Amino acid sequence: MPKIRVGIRREDKNEWERRVPLTPAAVGSLVASGKAEVLVQPSPARVFGDEEYLRAGARVEEELSRADIVFAVKEIPAGMIDEGRCYFFFSHTIKGQPYNMPLLRRMMERGITLVDYECIADDAGRRLVFFGRHAGYAGMIDTLQAYGARMRWEGEESVFSDIRSAYRYTSLEHAREEIGAIGRRLNGASAERCPIVVGITGYGNVSQGAQSILDLFPCEEITPGRLLSSNLRDTLRGDRVYKVVFYEEDMFERGDGGDFVLQDYLDHPEDHVSVFDRFLPHLTMLVNGIFWDERCPRLVTKRFLRDAWTAGELERLKVIGDISIDIEGSIECSAKATESDNPCYVYDPVGGGISDGVGGDGPVIMAVDNLPCEIPRESSETFSKALLPLLPEIVGADWSAPFDELDIPAQIERAVILHKGELTPRFLFMKDFL
Repeated sequence: MPKIRVGIRREDKNEWERRVPLTPAAVGSLVASGKAEVLVQPSPARVFGDEEYLRAGARVEEELSRADIVFAVKEIPAGMIDEGRCYFFFSHTIKGQPYNMPLLRRMMERGITLVDYECIADDAGRRLVFFGRHAGYAGMIDTLQAYGARMRWEGEESVFSDIRSAYRYTSLEHAREEIGAIGRRLNGASAERCPIVVGITGYGNVSQGAQSILDLFPCEEITPGRLLSSNLRDTLRGDRVYKVVFYEEDMFERGDGGDFVLQDYLDHPEDHVSVFDRFLPHLTMLVNGIFWDERCPRLVTKRFLRDAWTAGELERLKVIGDISIDIEGSIECSAKATESDNPCYVYDPVGGGISDGVGGDGPVIMAVDNLPCEIPRESSETFSKALLPLLPEIVGADWSAPFDELDIPAQIERAVILHKGELTPRFLFMKDFL
């Protein structure tokens, strides 16, 4: 049988996107297996150079029309969708995102098979191929950098002022080494800043990545309950930072006053309300990494920010690092997404406006929407390593077969949104978005 041709698309969504779905090492393994020929579009921006792919046995070609299966990271422009192909990428369509519905329609018209990495999961629903942990790494670095910049704007120099944006480090290891050294110099905040308390919502990959960066400082974890104790400031010290990890039961309760049950919340978030407001006045920084859709209650509302700010109750809250960045979603004051070279804006709780930078009346919002791009090599290596074990079945499958006859692993089958232009049974709900 002729070899399957696998294409790797050049990323061009923005100037910051340097990641790849498959590294040269993964391509080398695929080529060595004899099961596929690999075509790679040339790119001057990609974190792995064209010559690295050539040495791995790939062909570097501008045109991918010969490819049977095309791998990318971000969405492919609708006008570049070739008829009848099988595509793997993050489509950002399963929440009905309006900006990508034209892309979904185009793929349906062109008879496309679409597999979305976001939906590749094991039997327990755990995602297998993701960038989340690296979003957490970069998001925490950028949040700490924003805090240092805000303190400088307020006239206070601190060790946080020496932290750079994640993309300014040559590697994740470089960032860890430098931030660890900065953390060891933490001598204590001024009396009015002490203690420095960082709240992190969620406990998944984003949260774990964020926590690993914060743990480079002298760091002590406290419970949400302790955060509410009346003598908190008298018992915490200034020579460390304090970490609070919030779980669903800390953030939400049933709207009817009944007992909170996690599975009930996951199945029916619309029946719950947020009780997160009670924690915000005690936080210095909030790092948000939870999933949100329109059925879910908001964590931070504009109304609460307005009322609490007017009452002088939010003087301690300096930065909200919204890693999840759903516009006006979980963090309602997240008015827009930002890019790496201009990552922050200040939200005015009273007037409702925003101003770029870290100076102004209100909390700083760090809202970079493509954080793994800031550490492209490490995030690509981890992603590719997770995808590699699935490649033999992907390239060996007969994607022209009817959907219910596809011989592919369940992990992949669950991620097939379109098959030959038709929504698969698992994703028929998306008709409502179209």
